[in-house]
Amino acid sequence: MNRRTFVGLSAVALAALPLRADEPRIKVGLLGATHSHAPAKLNILQNHAAFEFIGAAETSDRVRRAHPAVRWIDRDELIETAELVVVESDVRDHARDALDALQAGKHVHVEKPPSAQWQEMLKLAAAARAQNRLLQVGYMWRHNPGFIRVFEAVRNGWLGEVYQVRAMMNNHLSANLREDWAQFAGGAFFELAAHLVDAVIRLLGRPNSVTPVLRSSKGDALADNNVVVFEFERVLATITNSTNQPNAFAHRQFEVFGTKGTMLIKPLEQPVLAVDLAQAAGPYQKGPQEVTLPKYERYRGEFDELARCIQTRTPLPVSMDQELLIHEWLLRASGMFTE
Repeated sequence: MNRRTFVGLSAVALAALPLRADEPRIKVGLLGATHSHAPAKLNILQNHAAFEFIGAAETSDRVRRAHPAVRWIDRDELIETAELVVVESDVRDHARDALDALQAGKHVHVEKPPSAQWQEMLKLAAAARAQNRLLQVGYMWRHNPGFIRVFEAVRNGWLGEVYQVRAMMNNHLSANLREDWAQFAGGAFFELAAHLVDAVIRLLGRPNSVTPVLRSSKGDALADNNVVVFEFERVLATITNSTNQPNAFAHRQFEVFGTKGTMLIKPLEQPVLAVDLAQAAGPYQKGPQEVTLPKYERYRGEFDELARCIQTRTPLPVSMDQELLIHEWLLRASGMFTE
């Protein structure tokens, strides 16, 4: 592992930069609102000091009725008017919507997973580069203080040589969503565990190989009971994922094992960090301890980051090459990668 592996820490330095009050507010629009993350992101966009919310485009009458206070505009008007387009449509439409906005010369935040096909992801990257625009993928734990602490510890060698990572991302899926999630071969792993793939790849870099075990516990088309093992030169990373766990949020976790100690985030939100070190290192004492972390609002950090990068005309901390690497291995882990 080298310093380039730990791209997540650059977000910390960026977060210390204040939003620039002398800059005009960034015109932002929401393209699609059917994704489960859309309501919370909509609230942030409408109330963020750096953004001027121009409206949302959505064809679903059900979704529009659920948000009567939103200014609904058509798709073409949104793409033409906005400087930043936030894509929160159905997963199957993410790449189409993001590509349209990028080709129109707009910055884009696209909900994860950004595409179900490798070639589509390559088109997104090419469009962002050709237009010199930012493309941010909505992996929601890049600014989670638990993950930031773990990345810091690994970067500084406080855990020694990392040899294993173990993570779990479960939920209790409604029956009416099974058919929708089953449209992708990776099923719940592709839809849900993508956030953990993001963390593993940013932490450890390019794997040597991946072995996915994707199974349906109900005998239908949805892979809902999954174990995926990433093999690196000296590290094994295991991600388990199921849609069958009641009270699943309390059991979501991310654990890193090193020759000098262990760090465990459980639950992931609000994060609780347990540290167990053979010797004192950094801000941590020897032995087991629980670390108090600041409260955080999911999605707030990524939009603060994006606003700062647009204002300062600087690249995002996670580069386009890194986004491509993350997506390649998400697709490979989901049994969905084709050249």
